[in-house]
Amino acid sequence: MTPDFWIERWKKGEIGFHMGAVHEFLPKHWPHLKLAPGSAVFVPLCGKSHDMVWLAAQGHRVIGIELSPLAVDDFFQEQGLEADTRSTGALVVRSAGPYTIWCGDIFDLPAEATAEVAAVYDRAALVALPPSLQPRYAKKLVEILPASAPILLAGLVYPDGEISGPPFSTPLAQVAALFGGSYTIQLAEVRDGLAQSQNLKARGVSSLEETAYILEQKPRSLWD
Repeated sequence: MTPDFWIERWKKGEIGFHMGAVHEFLPKHWPHLKLAPGSAVFVPLCGKSHDMVWLAAQGHRVIGIELSPLAVDDFFQEQGLEADTRSTGALVVRSAGPYTIWCGDIFDLPAEATAEVAAVYDRAALVALPPSLQPRYAKKLVEILPASAPILLAGLVYPDGEISGPPFSTPLAQVAALFGGSYTIQLAEVRDGLAQSQNLKARGVSSLEETAYILEQKPRSLWD
C-alpha cells in the first residue's frame, strides 16, 4: 500500500472512513487525560475529521498530519477558514485559527512539529496502516512525542482473514506488541460496532469490536 492509494481515495471521493460526526469515544474518554486548557494535541492521519473541531472547542490547539492535500483543503474550506501556507522540507504546513495541519507523509514529520504536544488522538492512523508499517509508526510516535504525552487510541477488532484491510484489525495483543515496550496500555472500552459499520459488514466482516485504549509512556529510564 503506497501513499498514492490514499491520494486516489480522496480524489475519487472513496472516503467511507470519514465520519460525519464526532466519534463517541472522544468526548467520553478524552477527559480522562486531564489536559491543561490551551494545550496542544496531535491528530495523526487527520483527514478532515470533525474530531479536530471538537478538540478545538475544548480549547486545544490542534496539530494534524495528513497525506492528502485535498483533505486538508476541504477541512479549512468547511470550517470557513483561510489558511496560511508554508513549506518545510517535504511537507506543506497550513494553519488558521487553532489548527495547524502538516500535509505529507507522517514519516517525514519533524519532531519540532510535536514538541509542545500534550496528548495524541489516534482514530484513523493505526487502523489505516498495514501490519508491515505499524511498527514503524509506533516507533515514529515515540521519537517525536514528548515523554509526558498520552495517547487515546481507537481500534477495531474483527476475525482474521475476513477482509484484507484497510481498516486493519488492532486487537489488544497487537497494540501491546507495538507499544508495550514504551507505554502502559489501558483497554478503556470495548463495544459492538458491526451495526454501525455497514460497509465492513457488506465486505464480509462477521463481527466487529470497537476498542478504546489509553496509552501512557513509561518512565524512559525503564526502557531507554
